[in-house]
Amino acid sequence: MVPMTTRPGSGRRAGRSAHQRYRADVAAYVAAGGDESVQRVITAVQSLQRKLGQWYARQLVDLDLSAGEWAVLANLATAEEGAALTPTQLAEATSVAPSSMTHRLDRMTERGLIDRAADPENRTRVLVSLTHRGWETFKAAIQEANMVESDVLGPLSRDQREELAALLELVIAGLDDAEADETS
Repeated sequence: MVPMTTRPGSGRRAGRSAHQRYRADVAAYVAAGGDESVQRVITAVQSLQRKLGQWYARQLVDLDLSAGEWAVLANLATAEEGAALTPTQLAEATSVAPSSMTHRLDRMTERGLIDRAADPENRTRVLVSLTHRGWETFKAAIQEANMVESDVLGPLSRDQREELAALLELVIAGLDDAEADETS
C-alpha cells in the first residue's frame, strides 16, 4: 500500500489557498485516471458547494434554524403556487423518517413558522403550510444568502454569470433526461 502522502498534489492541506487545494485535488484525480476537463468542473462545483455549505450552516445558527427546519421551510416556500404539503411529502423531500418529520413539525408549529390543518378533501390527512412568520424567515435567509452568493460570483461579469447559469442548466436538464431514462 502506498502512503497517501505520495500521491500527486498531496501534502499538507492546511495553509494552502482554496485555489491551491482545488488544483492539487484535480491533479490527484487526473493522476488516478480521471478526465481533466471533467475533474476540473466537478471538483470546482464540489468545492464551491462545500464552501457555501459552511457559510449556510453558520447562517442557520444565526436564524435559530436546524438544517432540517430549513429544508421544510424551503420545500414549503418553493412548492407550486404556495401549495400545502403533507408531512409524508416533506419527509420524502428531506430524506427523513416520518416520525422525525412529526417532531420537526411540532417544533416549527410551536415557533409559529408553519401551520398544520386537516385536508378538507381527506380529513385523515394533514396539510402543512408556511405562516407569515415562516415566509419572513425564509425571505430573510434568502436575502442574506444572496449577498454572500453575489460576492462569490463577483469576479464574473453579468454575461459570464448568464453563460455559467445556462451551462449548468444544460447539465441539470441532462440529469433530468437520465433520470427519465432510468424510470422508463
